[in-house]
Order: sequence, then structure tokens, then C-alpha cells
Amino acid sequence: MSNLRHRAGSSRPRHDHQPEEEEPYNIIPVHNLLADHPSLRFPEVRAAAAALRTVGSLRKPPYTQWLPHMDLLDWLALFFGFQKDNVRNQREHLVLHLANAQMRLTPPPDNIDTLDGSVLRKFRRKLLKNYTNWCSYLGKKSNIWISDRNSDQRRELLYVSLYLLIWGEAANLRFMPECICYIFHNMAMELNKILEDYIDENTGQPVMPSVSGENAFLNFVVKPIYETVKAEMESSKNGTAPHSAWRNYDDINEYFWSKRCFQKLKWPIDVGSNFFVLSSRTKHVGKTGFVEQRSFWNLYRSFDRLWVMLILFIQAAIIVAWKGKEYPWQSLEEREVQVRVLTVFITWSGLRFLQSLLDIGTQYRLVSRETMGLGVRMLLKSVFAAVWILVFGVFYARIWVQKNRDNNWSAQADRRIVNFLQAAFVFILPELLAVALFILPWVRNFLERTNWKIFYLLTWWFQSKSFVGRGLREGLVDNLKYSLFWIVVLATKFSFSYFLQIKPLVDPTKRLLQLNDVKYEWYQLFPDSNRLAVGLLWLPVILIYLMDIQLWYAIYSSLVGATVGLFQHLGEIRNIQQLRLRFQFFASAMQFNLMPEEQLLNVRGTLRNKFNDAIHRLKLRYGLGRPYRKLESNQVEANKFALIWNEIISIFREEDIISDTEVELLELPQNSWNVSVIRWPCFLLCNELLLALSQAKELVDAPDKWLWYKISKNEYRRCVVIETYDSLKHLILNIIRVNTQEHSIMTVVFQEIDHSIQIERFTKTFKMSVLPKIHAQLIKLVDLLNKPNKDINKVVNALQALYEIVIRDFFLEKRGTDQLVEDGLAPSNPALLFENAVQLPDSDNENFYRQVRRLHTILTSRDSMNNIPVNLEARRRIAFFSNSLFMNMPHAPQVEKMMSFSVLTPYYNEEVLYSKEQLRTENEDGISILYYLQTIYPDDWKNFMERMRQEGMVKDNEIWTEKLKDLRLWASYRGQTLARTVRGMMYYYRALKLLAFLDSASEMDIKEGTRELGSMRRDGSLDRFGSARSSSVKSLSRNGSSVSMLFKGHEYGTALMKYTYVIACQIYGQQKEKKDPHAEEILYLMKNNEALRVAYVDEVSTGRDDKEYYSVLVKYDQQLQREVEIYRVKLPGPLKLGEGKPENQNHALIFTRGDAVQTIDMNQDNYFEEALKMRNLLEEYRHYHGIRKPTILGVREHIFTGSVSSLAWFMSAQETSFVTLGQRVLADPLKIRMHYGHPDVFDRFWFLTRGGLSKASRVINISEDIFAGFNCTLRGGSVTHHEYIQVGKGRDVGLNQISMFEAKVASGNGEQVLSRDVYRLGHRLDFFRMLSFFYTTVGFFFNTMLVVWTVYAFLWGRLYLALSGVEDSVANDSETNKALGAILNQQFIIQLGLFTALPMIVENSLEHGFLQAIWDFLTMLLQLSSVFYTFSMGTRTHFFGRTILHGGAKYRATGRGFVVQHKGFAENYRLYARSHFIKAIELGLILIIYASHSPIAKDTFVYIAMSISSWFMVISWIMAPFVFNPSGFDWLKTVYDFDEFMNWIWFRGGVFAKAEQSWEEWWSEEQDHLKTTGIWGKILEIILDLRFFFFQYALVYQLGIAAGSTSIAVYLLSWIYVVVAFGIYAVISYARDKYAAKEHIYYRLVQFLIVIFAILVIIALMEFTELKFIDLFTSLLAFIPTGWGLILIAQVFRPFLRPTGVWQAVVSVARLYDIMFGVIVMTPVAFLSWMPGFQSMQTRILFNEAFSRGLRIFQIFTGKQAKGDI
Repeated sequence: MSNLRHRAGSSRPRHDHQPEEEEPYNIIPVHNLLADHPSLRFPEVRAAAAALRTVGSLRKPPYTQWLPHMDLLDWLALFFGFQKDNVRNQREHLVLHLANAQMRLTPPPDNIDTLDGSVLRKFRRKLLKNYTNWCSYLGKKSNIWISDRNSDQRRELLYVSLYLLIWGEAANLRFMPECICYIFHNMAMELNKILEDYIDENTGQPVMPSVSGENAFLNFVVKPIYETVKAEMESSKNGTAPHSAWRNYDDINEYFWSKRCFQKLKWPIDVGSNFFVLSSRTKHVGKTGFVEQRSFWNLYRSFDRLWVMLILFIQAAIIVAWKGKEYPWQSLEEREVQVRVLTVFITWSGLRFLQSLLDIGTQYRLVSRETMGLGVRMLLKSVFAAVWILVFGVFYARIWVQKNRDNNWSAQADRRIVNFLQAAFVFILPELLAVALFILPWVRNFLERTNWKIFYLLTWWFQSKSFVGRGLREGLVDNLKYSLFWIVVLATKFSFSYFLQIKPLVDPTKRLLQLNDVKYEWYQLFPDSNRLAVGLLWLPVILIYLMDIQLWYAIYSSLVGATVGLFQHLGEIRNIQQLRLRFQFFASAMQFNLMPEEQLLNVRGTLRNKFNDAIHRLKLRYGLGRPYRKLESNQVEANKFALIWNEIISIFREEDIISDTEVELLELPQNSWNVSVIRWPCFLLCNELLLALSQAKELVDAPDKWLWYKISKNEYRRCVVIETYDSLKHLILNIIRVNTQEHSIMTVVFQEIDHSIQIERFTKTFKMSVLPKIHAQLIKLVDLLNKPNKDINKVVNALQALYEIVIRDFFLEKRGTDQLVEDGLAPSNPALLFENAVQLPDSDNENFYRQVRRLHTILTSRDSMNNIPVNLEARRRIAFFSNSLFMNMPHAPQVEKMMSFSVLTPYYNEEVLYSKEQLRTENEDGISILYYLQTIYPDDWKNFMERMRQEGMVKDNEIWTEKLKDLRLWASYRGQTLARTVRGMMYYYRALKLLAFLDSASEMDIKEGTRELGSMRRDGSLDRFGSARSSSVKSLSRNGSSVSMLFKGHEYGTALMKYTYVIACQIYGQQKEKKDPHAEEILYLMKNNEALRVAYVDEVSTGRDDKEYYSVLVKYDQQLQREVEIYRVKLPGPLKLGEGKPENQNHALIFTRGDAVQTIDMNQDNYFEEALKMRNLLEEYRHYHGIRKPTILGVREHIFTGSVSSLAWFMSAQETSFVTLGQRVLADPLKIRMHYGHPDVFDRFWFLTRGGLSKASRVINISEDIFAGFNCTLRGGSVTHHEYIQVGKGRDVGLNQISMFEAKVASGNGEQVLSRDVYRLGHRLDFFRMLSFFYTTVGFFFNTMLVVWTVYAFLWGRLYLALSGVEDSVANDSETNKALGAILNQQFIIQLGLFTALPMIVENSLEHGFLQAIWDFLTMLLQLSSVFYTFSMGTRTHFFGRTILHGGAKYRATGRGFVVQHKGFAENYRLYARSHFIKAIELGLILIIYASHSPIAKDTFVYIAMSISSWFMVISWIMAPFVFNPSGFDWLKTVYDFDEFMNWIWFRGGVFAKAEQSWEEWWSEEQDHLKTTGIWGKILEIILDLRFFFFQYALVYQLGIAAGSTSIAVYLLSWIYVVVAFGIYAVISYARDKYAAKEHIYYRLVQFLIVIFAILVIIALMEFTELKFIDLFTSLLAFIPTGWGLILIAQVFRPFLRPTGVWQAVVSVARLYDIMFGVIVMTPVAFLSWMPGFQSMQTRILFNEAFSRGLRIFQIFTGKQAKGDI
């Protein structure tokens, strides 16, 4: 090892010349605790940093200089050779985490300035839990030498730091957690030796680590393993090689699950070990743990228990139904039936044998010299299964032998039955044991988790030993819940199957089998039996039988989901009316849920506390105990509520979803003008004053008390009366000069009124009927004050009139003038009142006039304001937020005590901000993105322009100059851009700052603050960085929120410690080099969001071809005003070995902080009001859900792209029902929710020690997200789902994008079927959870495929029956037809996609009301949603099936743009020809032949009934791409499209032609999957293609020329036609090649001769044989499919045919076929384009009203948009 001991100074030159203080830092300057930074005021931070400095008496590393400021991490780095930046990164990581953990301690520790031991111990246990489990699993002693009694803090820190440093530099090895455990195990051993002062035997010196020196860890530990992974990934040929031929991340990781890693790899790592030999060489370590083989058998292998159940039931059901009794139990009373049912045991043992053969067939590559035990077990299992088949067969035969001997069921026969049953009992013993353990889940968990040798011996037979998938059972209560659910589903399914599927078919089957005189119309291979016909009759039924659990699951899960949702109080506040009813309890609900309670020392969670909580929630929800009475007394609560509510409203305004006037109507104004009640938002007070007036008018004679009682019944009315009076009093006394006579007169008037109210004699003192007059006069006065230029004279007149009414008419008792003067109610000298006494405040006194406007609204509003705010999105958000406040959620801790978290977004090269060009460029219809956005978001656009004018825009066209940045932002916030995601995620930061302020602010702060804000509300100067920055920056940074004026400074420190946002911009470095505008835009985002960090991979060229790769983290430094680099960690090589997105996430994960990490995709958005609830959500980690605490918190999503087009609406409706109702049921009661893509929140430390947030092996992990869920479940985690908080998500909006997305998901599911994770879950979960798992992941796709197969099976079966003549023989039998009709109808229901619609309707009615849901559903049907759902079913089927058979799954970038342009026919043809068009044409052909040749189809009604659903599918598959294509039926475009299509087909193309340009290139790309498929895939492909020869076989016998013969010769002779056709084609092409260029006349001559020859042959045949003219057309239907079948088979043999001349002919014929298919598809499109009116109807269907109207008018009037206009 001496060569490894080269030592070099490990400091990097970059830092030599800088003093330590200037070093850039990420969140807190840990290296300089004296810096002026708000986070450093926490003693916990200093305590954690100090703990790291306790190097004390440790032996100092030799060969390097030890500096005084170095700490334990530096010490480790110098000994083990870690990188400097890795050390800096982990130092901050550790300090932050320990400080945050210490802040959370309750009660706080005695000494706040030192690190608490319990914090460290807890962290060490959590971080190293996976390591200790691994040690105990392998039976190794853990190398953590710490006893729990006396813990050594420094030692704890060293272990934790060592693990983090290894993890921080492990790069791609982070996907292999047990590999990291192995490295840690050995390094911890060396650390122990250093700590215990061991002496090296060889040198006599103190022990040194085997690897040390600069970057030694990277070069000698990480790199060798990395290089192996890289080499394996390269040998996968970009994922096209079979999975079984190379080792992926999982295989390499699972090598460390056996003890051989210690013997073979050793330490320091032995590079000569066979572990490093590639799979393609000899003497290598093969696959470990599992071999992924492409085959549909995987579905059976992984979920064998499900298929066994289905197969055994159908066998038993047919046996029982065959008897023909009414009910099954009547048949089962007969002994014979009972005995026949016993055959299920023979089947069962046969299925076990099949399973064991599949195990051998797929897993034989696992067996090597080192793993012989596996092979032995596989063979033994097969032998045993075969023995069982024999045993059951013999025992069963003995029963019948005995019975036949005795001619009845004698005692001996019964005894033999008992023998059989005894054998059966032994056979099912393991199953019984499993049931017993299922009922006692904790026993099973205990047995699986303990690593006792004896248990391994006992379970060795049943399953191979595995580190994951142990102890997955849930608690008893959960067990009961999901078992009950599935028992009900299965009971329904089996009764339905028995009575409606199996029983009705028994009769027709018996009749068909008894038919002897069937007149076959062709050569029948098995002349005596109709078994084939029976089989075809049963096939569709069996397919439906296999898939209909999916249907029942959909129905029951919808009902259960709705029930759970009701109990969670979802959808109680749906609209503004319901919001008004509850608004008065809002403040209390917000206080209860969002504000931390004064935490007493007794910890929450005692039963009494829980009970009190429940009672309190009830009171809040239903307004019991009137909590708002408290509001006036407890002003601080009201003020906190007002601050939060107003901040939400002002953010709505920033987002332009409400207008300025709506802000005034919605906000809670601050208490000014001495109003003695709470001033509710105006939209709640509308109309209330008028109602109060009319009450007063009606109850003229009633006493005060009664009138006030009536008014006070409605809280808002009471408040509005008091507020109006107080405001008027303040207003009138305010606009009259003090110390004037008029002022004192008005004061007296108000005193009189106050007095009469006080002594409860108001109605006796004043005339109620005069109130309306006063009201009218007041409106005039307030109107005048509201005008921009105020006329004082008119104000004086209004005041005089008001005075007259009050003095003359209002008082009941009339007083004389003298009396009035005496009472101080009239002036002593009779001058005109108010002439010189009025003085109005300045017009820039915004606060005063704002109150006047409010008063005006209250006095005048008559409508109910149910449509405020106008914007639907604003309404939805307010309703959801307010509803969520009344749902059950954990209590919020203070911000300082909350869990810290970060958000991680992988970004590659998508849009950041729309550029000016993108916004203005028009498509062929003259529509620009901006025009499109203005049409779709008209309110937002109006509000935006209003805001711009306020910010100083004078002319509208300045929007393209001064306000361009704002315009770009406005548009980007409505697309799926990075800017939108960043804005959404930075709301967390804003929310935390606000909450931190509210946590620590005193009552005075809040009171003062709210008052200040009231006065400053409309100033533009509210900006944290001083308003020197331009307003456009301000409007983006949004730090300009008004509340931030009140912050004291510590809020930033707290928020930064709790939250950080990292974007993994993989190629940001390259973008900067290329001066890509994306890089500038990303920098702009960093500049305006201080908690934002960007991680990227930097490639640095070192030599000619050598490159070094670094993980780099940068931020924007506000002081230096530039981007600074914080960390640069060297990688062992290129980042992307596997799938790109998980690799990108993994490299940035080391820069995240906190206990949790939320994974957010590039197409997501967030809302400020939701961000307020984040700290509540994180508290869920402390609560048990069942027997486990959660490791992933599922969050609800809102799909925000639904408004774009009807297609986007269907997509978002389908998606919404899955992300809400679907996942709610999966989480509870089914306990099987996985992780389906983002916005879930991960328990960060749990995942970073168990393989990260996703898996990354090539192709197999193409749906990388879901594997995080699989991994989590297998490793004993738990996933929950929470609906009181939501995140926005965008979905694809155009049909082509949606199809690409569905293709990606379906291919991903196809790959999952092959994966080890699905196999393990299928085997390790208990039976019912396995069912839930199957039907919600791969099973859903498999069953979708079965639906399509059913249509195929049904139609091919009918075709066979019609053309063979069986149908003719049965035609007179109505019973059989009835049975067939029943089967078909089942299939129709399924196909209409009703089972996708039901969850949608249920979820909609839960959240928006039943009628609304039904209305939405009908609208969707009218907009052809069923066409879309049927079409997407075809997409899923095609890609799922093809991926399992042949592979070829690839990541499809779907694009996130807006779809307003027309897609050409050629493009649609390329996308859908193979997956939809050709299949639809095939089914259409069958339907046409059936219609023309079936005796039944002559009856039109029967034909329609039988085939309507199939025709619907054919039409959907052909027409959907055109129906959902903008301007799909525009005649001119259709003509142009067809030209383009023909050009594409005939384009010869060069070497570099792409599939988009040349048909040939596309055609060969479409066969790519056949290049990579295995031998079985090819054989299956050929078998499937043979179906096209059936047309010829069946139809030849129908031709007149066959003259009724049924000899096989007719069929064989018909092949002459095929040969002749190809011959003629060959002659013509030969002539063309030879003569077409030079001697053209010869070429024409050859053509002429062939035509003459053909005509002569036809005439001769018609003359001398019985050929009819119609036969010419029928024969086309027969021979065209044959040609297609031949071409498909030729494609399979491509490698052999390619060199020969045949291939060119194949290509040419294939081209003709594609032209024919194109014309067939084009015909209906062309017809509809030619028909008038269709185009406008289609636009109506596709786009919402506004857009189609706007589009139409726009095309008529302007022709093209004038540039420079908006």
C-alpha cells in the first residue's frame, strides 16, 4: 500500500491568499462566528460549532500543519483524504442540523450554550440506523464503539461526520446505500484504531488509515467502484442491451448484501477482485439478487397469488355452473360436484410447478460458484411441485376408480376422498401458516426483522434472503380496514362473475358442443368438434373476468374515498356564500391552526389534550360558543388575523388575480376613526346596512331593546350599523374646523344621539321613518368627497341639507329656535351654517379617502357581492384556504421550533422566462402567445395593466419598452416556466418570515404595525432593499411586501435557518459559457430570491481529451452584487450514467439542508396562503400513522392547466381525481400509497441513508419517481397523504404532448413489471395489500390492455363464427345470441371509460357539489371526452405491451408550451400510425367483412347492438388526433397537409435525413424495438402477425370462383394470386430501373402489356370459371391483409433480408401500404373539412367560448395582427 501513502498538502490554492473571513458561505458563516449575520444570534448555532472544535488531545495528523481554527471535520479530512469543499459543505450541514434540532428541544436544555447530548445521540441513531441494520443482517459487529450508558460526545460527532463526509463525496454511489455502509464500516474501524492509539504491526508507528492524502478518498475508494458502474452502464449500449446482460445500480448494491463482499473486496479495496470484472467477460460477478427478463410471464411471477385465486375460482365456478342449478350451493350439495371441485388442487399444484419453472427460466443467471444454494433450491422446488401434481392426480383417479367400481358413492369412495383431503391439507399448510401470521401482523414483523439463524433456515425454502422487504406488515386496525375493503370488492366481483358471466355461457356452450351437423364453409382442420368455436366464444368473457376487479376497485375506492373525504371536512366551503357564513370564525380558526400556542411544559399528545382539541375544532367549525365575541376583547388575535389576511390579499394583487377595487373590498381595514367594532371586509357587509334600515322602518314602535336584538341577530349587520355611525361621526367632525360654532353644534347632535342610545330611548327620541332620507343625504355627501376634484360649495350645501333634516324632521319633539340655540343645536347669530367651517384633508391623505371609499361602499351597496372576486382562480384559492383552516391538522410550532426543510427542483433546459420574441411571434393562424394568454386570462390582463399604470406607465405601448420585464414575468407566471416555480417556492420563505415576526412580536408591535401599514398601504416605497431598485425588480422580488416593513431583522435569520431552495440546473455552467439567455434569467432569479441556490455540474478540460467534473453550488451575493461560488466538490467522472433526472437530483442533494426535502418539478407552482401551513405539515413526522411514523408526506395537487382547452380539462380532471381521491384511498385505508412524482415531502435523513430520492438505472428506472415509493415501502417506510395543503401542478395540454406523456408512463410501467422492486412487493406484502398495489400500479395498465384485447378477441371470434358457417347453424337459436349480447354490453361499459369517469364525478361532487359535478360530466361528454379517453386507452395499451415484449422505453420530453398551433397530418400519422390508425383499420376491416358475410348482421339492429362499441373505438382511434387538433377540419389546411404527407412519403432522403423528413427513415425507426428484442419477442411477433393470413383463408372460400368447394386446394391455389401480384410488381420495378430514364417508350410498353394481360386473364376467368365481378373487390379484402402480414414478418427477419434484393421490394411495398393507410385515414377528415360548419364546431369543442369567439373575429377583421399592438 506504500504507493497510496503519498501525502500532499490538502489545502487548495484558491484559499491561500484570502483571509478566512471573506470565504463565501452558503447559509450561515460557520467559519466566522463573529460575523454580523442574523442566524448567528442563536446560541444553538454557536453551541454546535463549538462542539465541532473540541479536537482537544486527539492525535494530530502527521505530514500536515495543524492550524488552531481547524475542527473535527478537518481532522477527519486530513487523516482520510476528503476534499476541502466537501468538508466545508458538511460542516455547515451538520452545524445547521444540530442547531435546529437543539432549538426544537422541549423543555429547552439547562445550558443553552453547549450542545445537548440527547440531540446528538438521536441524530447519530437515525443517521446510522441503516448501517446498524445492515451489520446485524450480515451478522457483523457494528464498528460504532459507543455504549448507550456513557456516551462520548466527541466520538459521536466523529462517527456522524465520517458518514456525512463519505456520503457527501460518494457521487453516483449514493444510489447504493449498502455500498456506502461497507465503506463506512471499514473507515469507522480505522477511525477506532486511531482513537484507541493502536500501533501498526508492520511499522511500529501509530496506525494510519489505509487511504490518505489529498483527494485520496475520491481516487482510491469512490473511483474504482464508480468506474465499474460506468463500465457496466456503457455495456448496456444505452439501455438497449437486455437487462440480464449487465449489472445496474441495484445489482452492484446488492452485492453488499452478502458476506462475500468482505472476503472478495477486502479493505483497502482490492482492485483485482472479480467484483470489478465486467459482466460481458468471464469470471465476473453476475447479476445479484434478481434478473430482469422481458416477458409477460413477469406479471404472473410477481403476482402469482392473485392469478392462482382467479384461475382456481373460474375453474370451480364452471364446474358448479355446469350442473345448471339456480344457485351454486344447490349444485354443491351433490357429491359428484364436490369431488369435481377438488380438481382445483391439481390445477393449483400445476400452477406452483409453472411458477418454479418460471423461476428457473428467468433467474438461472443468478447461480454461480458462489451462490450454488440458489440453484439447488430452484431445482428442488420444481421437483416437489411435480411430485405434488402426481400425488393429487393419483389420489383423484383413485376416487373415481372406486366410485365406478361401486357404481355409487360408497364408504370406500368417501374414504378415498378423505385421503385426498388429507393430502390437500398438507399441501396448503404453508398457506394456513401465512394466514395465521396475517392475523397477527406483529409476530410476522418480529420474525422477519430478527436476524436469528434458525428463522433463516425455516424460511429458506419459501423465499431467498433479502435485506429489504422484511417486516412490512401494518398494525391490526389498518389490517382490518383494508382487508374489509378487499373482501367486499372480491365478494362483489365473484358474485357478478358467477351469475352474469359464467352461468349464462354454460347453456350456449353445451349447445355448441352438441351441434353435429355444422356445415363448415371452408376446409375444417378438426371436422368433428366445435371446440375452437367454443373457445372463441369464451375468450372475451375470460378476458373481462380477469380485468373486472379493476372496475369494482374503481367503484368502491370512489365511495370509500368520498367517505374519507367527508370525514376530513373537504369541500365544506365551496364558494363565497359559504365563506361569508364562516368568515367570523376565521380569526379563531387561524389562531388555532396557524399560530403556535403558548407551549407549556407538558407535552402535547395526552388524551385529555386530544379530546380538548377535538371539542375546540367542533366549536370552530359550527360556530358554537360564538368565538367572535372574544374577538373584540382580544384585539391582538384580530390584528394577527388581519395582518395575515391582508398579506394574502396583497399577494393576490401582486399576482394580478384581483383588481385594486377588489383589494379594498376584500381586505380587513385597520382600526381607525375610533370604530368600536371589528371592521369586516366590505364584501361581507354588502346590503347589510339597507337591511338594517328597512328593519328600523318596519319596527317603528318597537322599543330599543327589541329592535337592537333583531339587528344583532346577524353579526355583520350589528357591526355595520355601529361602524357606519362611528365613521360618520368621525368624518363629519373631521371635515369641520375645530373651535368653530358648527363643530360644537355637530358635537352636541352626536352627544344627544349617544345619550339616547345609552338610556335605551333612541326609538322614543327620534323618528325612524326619517332614516332613509338621512341615508340618501349622506350618500350625496360621501359621493362629493369621493370625487377627484372636490367642490367645497357642494359639500357645504350637502352638510346644510343634512343638518336641516336632522334638526327639523329627525327629533320627535319639535323645539323652537330659541330652544335649539339654548341646547346648542343652532347658531346664536342667524348666519348660514358651514360656509367657512369646512376644511377637507389633502388629496394625498390616502388613508382618509380610503376610509371614505369604504364608507361609500357600505352606504350604497345593494348587490350580494357573491361574485367578488371575479377571477375564478382567486375564488378557488380563497375557498380552499378557508376550508382547510377547519380541517384537522397538527398544531403549528413556533418557527424557531419547526422542522427545517428544503425544496429541490431538477431543471435541464426548459423555459425560465418568456422572451419578447416568444411573446410576439405568431403562428400560422396569426396567434401569438401573448394574444393567447390575454384571451384565456382576460381578468388577469386587465389587473396587470391597472397595476402597470399605477407603477407609472403612461401609454399602453410602453409595456414593450419600460415595462418589458414585468410583461415577460406576467406571461411566464401563466406558463409552465421555472420563474413560476421559483416564485411559488419562495412563498415558503416569505411565509416563514411573516410567521417568525408574528411569533415574536408583542401586542404593541402588532398594533403599531398594523396602524403604520394602514397609512403606508399605497406608497410605492415599501421595499426592503430601499427603493433605489427599479420598480420592475421590485415587482419580481416581491420582497416589497408591506409587512416586511415591520420586521426587526431576526426574521431573516430564522427563515434562512429553516428553509433553503436548491435548483439542480445540470447544464448551467455550459449555458453561462455559451451566453445562453437562460443563464442570465437564472441569475436574475437568484438575484431576487435570497434563499435560492443553484447547483450545477461544471466540466473543466484538463488535458486534450481529459475532463474533470465538479458539483458546484452558487448563490447571488447581495453585498458584492454578483454571483459567488460557494462549494465545488470534485466528481469521479461524468454525472449521467443512468437516467438523467435522478442523477441530476442526486448530485444536488448534498447541498440541501433540513430534516425534510420537498421534491418539486419544473411544472409546479405554489401559493402563499398554502405556504403558511407548511410548518403544520412537517409536524406530521412526529405523529404515528398506524404503527409507523411517516417517511414521505404526500401532498395534494391542484392541476392549474385545466382552463386552457377542453383537452387540457379532460386531462386535468382525470389527474385531479387521481391525485386527490385516488391517493387518499391509497393512503388510508389501503396503506399502499407510493410516490407518484412531485410535490411529496421526504424525510431527508431517512432517504439519504437508503439510496436517495429516486433510482437511476438505465431504462428499468425510466419512471424514476415511483421507485422512491417502492424503495420506501420495501425498506419499512410509510407514505401518508394530506389534503389540508396543496401545490399547483401543470399538465400537458395538446393531444400529441398528452400522448407522449401517456406513452412515457405506460412504457415506464412496462419496465416496472420487469423490476425487482415490483417482484419483491408482490411477494412480501400481505395478500390484500398486494392486490391494492397491483391494481393501482402495473395492474391498471395491464387491465387497460385487456380491455383492448377483449375487443380484438370478440371481433376475431365473431369473424371466425360468421365465415366458418357455425353462426349459420346457430342463427335460429335466440338463447345463444342473448348470451353473446350480454357479454358484449359488459365490454361496452368498460370501454366508454366509465370507470375512469366515476372517481372524477365522485371527487367533483365532494368538492363542488353534486349538481355541478353532473353538469361538468355532461359538458365533458358533449366535448367528446369519451373519444379522448378511448384514444388514450389505445396509447397506454400499445406502449405498455410493446415495452414488456420488446423494450424500447425511452424518456420522452413532452414540452410544456401552449398548444395553439395546428399539427400537420404527416406528424399525426408518424405519431399514431402504428399505435392507433393501423389497429383501427384492422378492426374496421373485420367489422365490414362481418357485416357483409354474417347471417345475423343482415338484421340491422342486431348488427348495431353487437358492434356499436367496437365502431366507437375504431372511430375514436382514427379521428381523435384530428378532432383535438386546432383547425383540424380547415379545408385549405387539409389539402396542404395531404400534399405535405405525400412529399414526406416519397422523399428519398440522404444519409442524414430525419424521420420528420423522410418516410423511409421513420419506417426503419418504427422497427427499432425489433432490433433489441430477444428471441421470444420475435417468435411472439411472428405468431401475432399470422392473424392477417386468416382473412385470405376465410374469404377465398366465399368467392364465386371457389364454386362452393371446401377443399384445402382452394386456399393453396389462392396463393398463386399473391405470387403473381408480387411477380408483376417485380417486372414493373425491373423495367422502371432499366428503361424509365433513357428508353422511356419501352417502360410504357411493359406497363401496357401487363394491363392487357391482366384484363385478358380476368375475362378468361369470368368466361370459363364462376368468377363474379364482385369477387374482384372481395378478393382485395382477402389479399391486402396478407401482404401486410408478409411485410410485418419480413421486418422481423430484417437482419437476414437486408443484404438480399428482397429487402428493397419489401420497402417499396410497405411504402404503398402506408400511402393506402394515409388515404383511408384522410378520407373522413377531408369529408368533414369539406362539409360546412364542422370547423367552427370543432373549435368550439376544443377551446373555451372566449377563445373561439376571439379567434374568429380576429381572423375576420385584422387578417394579421398589427405589430406593436398588444
